[in-house]
Amino acid sequence: MQVDYIIVGQGIAGTMLSWHLLKAGQTVLVVDAPKENSASLVAAGVINPVSGRRLELGWLYETFYTYAAGCYRDMEQQLQSSFFTERDIWMVMPSEQLRTAFRERLPQFPALLKGYEPDAAKYAPWLDQPFGAGVVGGATVQLNALIPAWKQRLKDSGILLDERLDPANLIETTDGVTYRNVQARRVIFCEGAAVGAHPWFSGLRWLPSKGEVLMVRIPGFETADIIKRSITLVPQGGDLYWAGATFAWTDPDELPTPAQRDKLEEGLRQLLKVPYEVVGQLAAIRPSLQERRPVMGMLPDRPSIGIFNGMGTKGSSLAPYMAAHFTTHLEENVPLLKEVDIKEYFKK
Repeated sequence: MQVDYIIVGQGIAGTMLSWHLLKAGQTVLVVDAPKENSASLVAAGVINPVSGRRLELGWLYETFYTYAAGCYRDMEQQLQSSFFTERDIWMVMPSEQLRTAFRERLPQFPALLKGYEPDAAKYAPWLDQPFGAGVVGGATVQLNALIPAWKQRLKDSGILLDERLDPANLIETTDGVTYRNVQARRVIFCEGAAVGAHPWFSGLRWLPSKGEVLMVRIPGFETADIIKRSITLVPQGGDLYWAGATFAWTDPDELPTPAQRDKLEEGLRQLLKVPYEVVGQLAAIRPSLQERRPVMGMLPDRPSIGIFNGMGTKGSSLAPYMAAHFTTHLEENVPLLKEVDIKEYFKK
């Protein structure tokens, strides 16, 4: 078998890169082993334009979001599936300081910050909201629908190898790489946190973080809005919610822990006035770097080996545009943004 690209990993990064390369007329083989607790499948897929105590607009957010929304709608049509939903984020104000910051930001981002609700009457019976709430325009991507749908399309097309790539079987050649019986011009690693174990990328400043979430039922409470305070509730249908997430940088395994469950439940108790039931707990390792930016490109000294990774907590908003950007770089030699170019790491 001969292809242009071997894509290693099919989380949100590998999904988007393989989608864009195929759209560009390239041939691909995706190598991916099933893993129920991958970061992409555990994530809620929230797209939130603002973050931090100062409610700052995300890096190039308007560019990224405009492209991502169009890309997801295109994929929905092609895959005959539904997974992208624009929805409001009901941001419960935990303090006077954040309430003041939100109201000051309102005139700066009128298309994204939709208003402030001082009495927060909409959810008064269910939520503790002593400082009111702000309404932010956001979205969710149901990654546990998108990723399996794209995996099935790859499988049906005969371009999915259902295994974890063994680096011992990857051989560099004068005109690319071979893996088992497959020849390719390039191999690109999109394996999330696992990519840091490969010797080619161990020198990058990885800062993986473990995240844990709860699945909870809140009887009688049903909404299409995302609810955010110290904890975020993302609707899953009916009275079921994704509730998360935690951050831990010193816990390397992917097992749920009692300590993080306690922390999440503390957040639920601060937010909710009504009872809830925990029906599940999940954990995964997020791929991120100290620079808090994605990384992509071919290695300077190994031009057939590349990376597309490090989406962190922003994968749903970043990955579509970044995959398109990387594809034009690979096929049209368009320069990469300096902030994400792997060559910048070799200058430091």
